[in-house]
Amino acid sequence: MRMSRLFTRTLRERPAGSENAGYEFLLRAGYIQQLASGIFTSLPLSFRSLQKIEQIIREEMEQIGGLEIRMPVVNPAEIWKETGRWFSIDREMGRFQDRNDRDMVLAMTHEEAVTHMLQNQISSYKQLPGLVFQFQTKWRDDPRPRGGLLRVREFVMKDSYSFDKDFRGLEQQYNAHYEAYHRLFKRCGLPVETVLSDSGIMGGGKAHEFMYFSQVGEDTIITCKDCGYISNREAAVHRKEQFPEEPLNLELVKTPGTTTIEDLCHFLNIPPRKTAKAVFQTGTFVEKEKNCQELIVAVIRGDLEVEPAKLRKVSVAVELQAATEDEIRACGMEPGYGSPIGARNCRVIIDESVNGSGNLVAGANKPGYHYLNTNTPRDFTGKVADIASAAAGLSCSKCGNPLTEKRGVEVGHIFQLGTRYTEAMGCFYQDHQGKKKPVVMGSYGIGIGRLLACLAEEYHDEKGLTLPPSVAPWQVHLVNLLTDREKAEEIYNNLTAAGIEVLFDDRKESAGVKFNDADLIGLPVRLTLGNRTFKEGGIEVVLRRTREKKFLPFDKIPEEIIIILDSMKAVGG
Repeated sequence: MRMSRLFTRTLRERPAGSENAGYEFLLRAGYIQQLASGIFTSLPLSFRSLQKIEQIIREEMEQIGGLEIRMPVVNPAEIWKETGRWFSIDREMGRFQDRNDRDMVLAMTHEEAVTHMLQNQISSYKQLPGLVFQFQTKWRDDPRPRGGLLRVREFVMKDSYSFDKDFRGLEQQYNAHYEAYHRLFKRCGLPVETVLSDSGIMGGGKAHEFMYFSQVGEDTIITCKDCGYISNREAAVHRKEQFPEEPLNLELVKTPGTTTIEDLCHFLNIPPRKTAKAVFQTGTFVEKEKNCQELIVAVIRGDLEVEPAKLRKVSVAVELQAATEDEIRACGMEPGYGSPIGARNCRVIIDESVNGSGNLVAGANKPGYHYLNTNTPRDFTGKVADIASAAAGLSCSKCGNPLTEKRGVEVGHIFQLGTRYTEAMGCFYQDHQGKKKPVVMGSYGIGIGRLLACLAEEYHDEKGLTLPPSVAPWQVHLVNLLTDREKAEEIYNNLTAAGIEVLFDDRKESAGVKFNDADLIGLPVRLTLGNRTFKEGGIEVVLRRTREKKFLPFDKIPEEIIIILDSMKAVGG
């Protein structure tokens, strides 16, 4: 490829809004261009990188038996209504009506579409197991896109779907994806770790995320350096110390100006673990294909925090938002002094920490008053579950040692869906005894653009990108500084004939401009043809990431470059 034909331009200054280095260099090097909030155009440089990433993934999916398909971006709403997700997903889902006033969906994922496909194709156990995958556009109207390609609204995903006759088969395909994902991320050059996760809107059972650890990530990962425990905070658990006591009589005490746990503990001279904190949320629930709202009272010990993802899952709410003071009072409770004691028309979820501790101080639902010595189930009842957020310093549930935290970006996610979708949509097969059974499914995703964004975060220096050969748009950047281009053209043609991918800077620009652009674009190897090297009968080779330099005679160029590129692949780029 000749740079004189590459219409995209590089930027000397950091663009406004590029809050992380990887995003900055993707913009400055001309890989991507923003069209709207969370919506980007893949320019020629990034398009080539994305194609390479897709090919790596394609090869790994085919290796575990996957067949590539392509499902529509636009789905009829009927299939999403069958599974209930039309009603349970909020404004993140893109909805519209066609010219015949039929409800339609811009697919944010394709579980419904693939189940509809299987419903019409699978009838016998003899057709199972199976695995299909695709590279397809998704739309998720994220309220806060950020970080360039890290968090967007429109994106391409590799999503694959396994279908089996039983859960044993699902486990095998799940494990195959687990191993394939580790291989493909390694081939791309991105270091990842696998963490336990919440299944979120997908539903189903077991789920794992493939996490790239970076400070630009929005996910908090809970780890234990002693036993190796690792999980997304949304699903992480920790060891909760219990403080059981013989129940004492309930006692109303005056506690003016104590609307926070901190104020209450200071006033009564008690530690936070002696309190029962009430967290009020308004939950949205789906009942008879309609959304309704109900107040949720989450009760947790005062030294802990409620994890929203756990609360949403335990309460079966599709959405949570902070309750208003009017909503709290309408259920018989007082903001700042609230508890489930005497409450009405609400759902009460009690954390295990409260259920396992005695004589806690809780709100009396009266301004300026609290109760001493509250105990469950004597004074209030509700559903008991783990709704506590794990955090650094708390005890590991496995070994008891202190937990730590890391920031990360989710680049892949695998789910055991089970029969969540097939039962809802009537996707059954006939077993060897003639009995009708639901197909067992798994779902597995990778965000292609996000993967490129993480590679940009991992591979850059102060001057630009330093991408590995496996994902770089081209392998070699040939920079010609001679007025006469004849020798440069010869080198370009010889490299290309040898199967080497070359970006040839044939522009009439200064050496400084060409070198700056080469640093920004970040191809693995730069070849510079200047007056000095030309007189010496060769060319200068610079490895972009290490800045290592060497001289190659003209007659050794193609074969030596192949050796250099092979050695870079052997060490992961």
